[in-house]
Amino acid sequence: MKGRPVSASRVVVARPMQPPDANAQGNVHGGVILRMMDEAAGIAVARHTHSRTVTAAIDSFSFLHPVHIGDFVSVMASINWVGRTSLEVGVRVEAENLRSGAVTHTGTGRLIYVSLDGHGRPLPAPPLIPETEDDRRRMAEGEERQKARVAARRPEQP
Repeated sequence: MKGRPVSASRVVVARPMQPPDANAQGNVHGGVILRMMDEAAGIAVARHTHSRTVTAAIDSFSFLHPVHIGDFVSVMASINWVGRTSLEVGVRVEAENLRSGAVTHTGTGRLIYVSLDGHGRPLPAPPLIPETEDDRRRMAEGEERQKARVAARRPEQP
């Protein structure tokens, strides 16, 4: 199976935050941001695999700063690591205040997806081809995180 470069799957999903996105404090609901992350990561995975995929887990996500109504939110996503059938996607969330032009890094996370065939069974994913030192670093770190995820699923040995 032919590998695909990291750049082929990079995606940005962006939109302005509107009043229906707000919680009682006037900030954007965390769930709105998580949905945008899942959409961006899902597109990145679909670009890489050209197959059906499902979200298996949100490995981590940190809300670093609040997002406000009127902010223009951008979610950048790209593949960090690819295993046999699973993929780790890194996401970065930024909010731009359109009046001041200030851009704030509001969150970072990782999501895990599984590539599926037409019958819903795991399907091998194309290998990932790193293009930069940053890609290679993210790929190596993703490999270590996957080892930790697999080890955490194993039952304790007496």
